[in-house]
Amino acid sequence: MMIDNDWLPAVEQEFKKPYYKSLYDFVVKEYNSTVVYPPADDIFNAFHFTPLSKVKVVILGQDPYHNEHQAHGLSFSVLPGNDTPPSLQNIYKELNSDLGCYIPNNGYLKKWAEQGVLLLNTVLTVRAHQANSHQNMGWEKFTDAIIEAVNAKDEPVVFLLWGAPAGRKEKMLTNSKHLVLKAPHPSPLSAYRGFFGCKHFSQTNEFLKANGLEPIDWQIENI
Repeated sequence: MMIDNDWLPAVEQEFKKPYYKSLYDFVVKEYNSTVVYPPADDIFNAFHFTPLSKVKVVILGQDPYHNEHQAHGLSFSVLPGNDTPPSLQNIYKELNSDLGCYIPNNGYLKKWAEQGVLLLNTVLTVRAHQANSHQNMGWEKFTDAIIEAVNAKDEPVVFLLWGAPAGRKEKMLTNSKHLVLKAPHPSPLSAYRGFFGCKHFSQTNEFLKANGLEPIDWQIENI
C-alpha cells in the first residue's frame, strides 16, 4: 500500500503528518478486523495507473463500491465479471449520446486511467456493505493534497465534478490553465437533473485538442 512513482514527491509530506498516522492506524486495524474494499494492494491504483505527469482529466468519485469483487481503486470502475453499476450505466448512456460510444458489457475503466484520466475517490477505503463507513477518518485530507498537486500542474487538465460533494472541490481549482466542468451526479437519483446532456466528454476532448493534447478515447471495449 505505497506510492512509488512521480506522485511520491507531491504527497510524501502528507505521510509525515499526524492525521495520516491516525488514518493509517485506523485503516490497518479495519483490514485486520473486518472486510474492507478495495483489497489493500489496490488502494492506490488510481496513482499507479495514472502518474501525475500523465494526468489530463480528473473524475472525482466519493467512496469505493462496497460489495465483493467490485472496487479496485478507480472511481466508478468495477472489475470485469461484475454488473455495471447504475451510475456508470448512466455515464455510458451520456457517452453514447455525446460521442456515439457503444455501451460495453463491463465496467472496467482501466483504459481511461492509462490515457491520463485520474479516477479519484475522495475516500479510498470502505467497510463491506457499509457505504461511507470510512468518511471523515483522514482520507479527504489526503485526496485534497492529490487535487492540489494536480491543480499546480503547468499543463492543462480537465476536472469533471459530478454531484454536490465533487462540486465543493471547485474552490481548490485556482489554476487558470485548467477547465472545470460541473454537472449533477450520474446516479439514477440525479442524472435526469442535468447529467444527461452535459456533453462533458466531447467538451473535454475539444479542450485537450485545443491545447495540443491527445484527446481521450472514451470507448470501453466489450470483454
